[in-house]
This record gives sequence, C-alpha cells and structure tokens, in this order.
Amino acid sequence: QVQLVESGGGLVQAGGSLRLSCTASGRTFSSNAMAWFRQASGKEREFVAAINWSGSSLYSTDSVKGRFTISRDNAKNTVYLQMNSLKPEDTAVYYCAATRFYRGSASAKTFAYDYWGQGTQVTVSS
Repeated sequence: QVQLVESGGGLVQAGGSLRLSCTASGRTFSSNAMAWFRQASGKEREFVAAINWSGSSLYSTDSVKGRFTISRDNAKNTVYLQMNSLKPEDTAVYYCAATRFYRGSASAKTFAYDYWGQGTQVTVSS
C-alpha cells in the first residue's frame, strides 16, 4: 500500500521559515514526478511546486517563486519544500503528491498525480 506522509507544518510568524517533508512508503518514487499543492480554507487546491525524476523543478508563478524551494532525496524516498519569507497568505494545508508514471513530467495539474498525502497545516501569523 502506497502512502505519502507529510510533516514539518506548524505555526510561524510572518517572515519565518519552515521545511516540509513528504516521505513515501510502499514503493519507490525515485523515477516519478512529485509535487506540493496547498489548499486554504474555503479555496480550491492550488499548485505550489513540482520536481521531476531528474531534479528539474517547476514553481507556481508569482506567489512562491523565489521564496520556496522544492528538492528531493531519492535515497530516502522523500521530497522537501523549503519555505522562506513566509506570508500570512501562505496559510493553508499543504499536500504532497506523486505520479505513478515512470519519468513523468512535473505538472501543475492535480489530475496528473495519482497518490496524495493527508496534508500538513501551515499557519503564518502576521
């Protein structure tokens, strides 16, 4: 059974940093694209960042570029999201996702991903 488990969320003041982790079990994702999405209360889930099997990354425009960095450690079957200069508008539940396709491209679309974690809450206070 495939599981993605996020960790690292919490409460932080504006301007602070957090690092989210997502560890997969049940299969290896070293050759699969993985991504982070977020969903604020009352809003639709939105793309944050994705990384493909070779390490090439894709970021949502404007809102997080330059502040967030996605990375992966294939030996640990883990993907990370380093979040710096956090803003109150970054407050959301952050979800990890993975595609089942071998060497699939990183995508900003939710339908491109087959596996999802349960989410971790990030709250940024002003």
